[in-house]
Amino acid sequence: MPDIIQLLPDSVANQIAAGEVIQRPASALKELLENAVDAGATSIQVIIKDSGKSLIQILDNGCGMSMTDARLSFERHATSKIRNAEDLFAIRTMGFRGEALASIAAIAQVEMKTRKHDEETGTLIEIEGARFIRQETVTCPPGTSFSIRNLFFNVPARRNFLKSNTVEARHIIEEFERVALANPQVAMSLHQNGLEVFKLQAGNLRQRIVSVFGTPYNERLVPVEESTSLLNISGFAGKPEFARKTRGEQFFFVNHRFVKDPYLHHAVTGAFEELLPRDSYASYFLYLDIDPGRIDINIHPTKTEIKFDDDRSVYAIVRAAVKRSLGQFSVAPVLDFERETNFDLPYSMRNAPVQVPTIDIDSSYNPFRRETMPQRPDGWQRLYDVVKPDVAPLLSSSQPPVEESQLSALPEETPDVDEQVLVQIHLRYILSPVKSGLILIDQQAAHERILYERYLDNLKKKPGAIQQKLFPLTLDFNATDAAVLRELGDDFKMLGFDLSEFSAQTFVVQGTPPDLAEGQEKEIIESILEQYKINKDEFRNHRQETVAKVMAKKTALKPGQKLSRQEMKHLVDELFFCQKPSASPDGKPVMVSLSLEELAGKFR
Repeated sequence: MPDIIQLLPDSVANQIAAGEVIQRPASALKELLENAVDAGATSIQVIIKDSGKSLIQILDNGCGMSMTDARLSFERHATSKIRNAEDLFAIRTMGFRGEALASIAAIAQVEMKTRKHDEETGTLIEIEGARFIRQETVTCPPGTSFSIRNLFFNVPARRNFLKSNTVEARHIIEEFERVALANPQVAMSLHQNGLEVFKLQAGNLRQRIVSVFGTPYNERLVPVEESTSLLNISGFAGKPEFARKTRGEQFFFVNHRFVKDPYLHHAVTGAFEELLPRDSYASYFLYLDIDPGRIDINIHPTKTEIKFDDDRSVYAIVRAAVKRSLGQFSVAPVLDFERETNFDLPYSMRNAPVQVPTIDIDSSYNPFRRETMPQRPDGWQRLYDVVKPDVAPLLSSSQPPVEESQLSALPEETPDVDEQVLVQIHLRYILSPVKSGLILIDQQAAHERILYERYLDNLKKKPGAIQQKLFPLTLDFNATDAAVLRELGDDFKMLGFDLSEFSAQTFVVQGTPPDLAEGQEKEIIESILEQYKINKDEFRNHRQETVAKVMAKKTALKPGQKLSRQEMKHLVDELFFCQKPSASPDGKPVMVSLSLEELAGKFR
């Protein structure tokens, strides 16, 4: 029987390795960025086209390579980071496997230009699908430039599994942010399709966080500092009041390497115990400096997982450090009756007069009016068959009691809808007598149902009406949210938002849905983005329903808002025009009924 075991060709072996290391364009970007950092670069430029499918270009001013090193760098397991097995437990660099360049070259068209600072000329190397094309001497600036074109061009099955350009662009931004946050001392920039997404100057950690996520983060951060014999912790934790409903701003760095560790995340969550609402996540940017001999990072090809030799001690130190910082900076709740509360206000507001919020409702304004009112479904009006407006005094304790003979004399005809008896209770519920007894309507849940069906109708049939703004509103988002906003642009347009892109992270709101209150624009947009990030799969499968639900919850009436009789009437009318008037979009009951028999039973 002939032998059946044979060595795979290098081209096949490299493609197998590429499947583990390079899963998408963002993976290639991560490997090249880490190589640039290891090379001692102080400035890194990234240029992306078509979300990395057409081009990923990285230019750095690092140490560069000689002609021999440049050629050897594309061989498998060729690295300058380690020499023997013992070096695996003393790693301070980002890369060490020697697989990244070989994997990238196996599935893309690669051009590299590199030059050492003490040499006058550099080296150009071209490789296509692990096949060496050419090598020659060229003139180029010191450092290294990589151009990765047509990723997965020779692996069409893998290319077909890539997501849309918007999704892949989001992953690229996430990887760029992780490397940028781990190395604030390096100036970095990112351009996508000719548009500048980031231009980060070298600075300290706080400056880098603010540059990446926006100016508001400057006041949201609490510094965390702790030194022990086992490890040193530095960084920042977000204040609880700025917690978000989604993860995504939780970063752990061990020896300047981004890692994912649910165990450490649980430690931070424990430090925020009783400070956060349920299902909320505080931001944190924590940097652990530990002896490389106490950790093992050679676990996964992506090098984002790590093992500690004493994970329980690390857990306790992280939890205690974050909790101590929250208490030290008065983030944790305390009772101090002697504290001067005037200092709780910004300096510019300390002498300002107190403004008591009020709610003014224009009785002529009807927030529930539709342009065309559909015909009332047959049957529901019979609920009111024996109700007469003269019964209204029964609901007021200031009126004299009504004789039983007066009640029995009520006519048996359907009253005019304009004369319905509607009473608002505790600025939260609407009470109305009906033929069989009473119904009590939750005004917020009712309005959510009305708006939900209205928005869903707009999304499925036609764009919603747009109310143009006299003064356009400019809104800034972080890079990740901006990428999601571009992906959902058509949905926002169908809802009635007129958004235009001003820059990579800035959008101009030219118009909004007519029933959207002034000042709610960014809150509504961010809520939809948050919902998308909470459950992407469900959002994609039920995009229209999810967007309509979020819009309805954010724009609906809130408890405590007083309604005029005309507004209550329109709310009830609109509710019974809905397809499912008995339940809110979340499935909660909109109304409860109390029959005459139940009322009689209460009085025995």
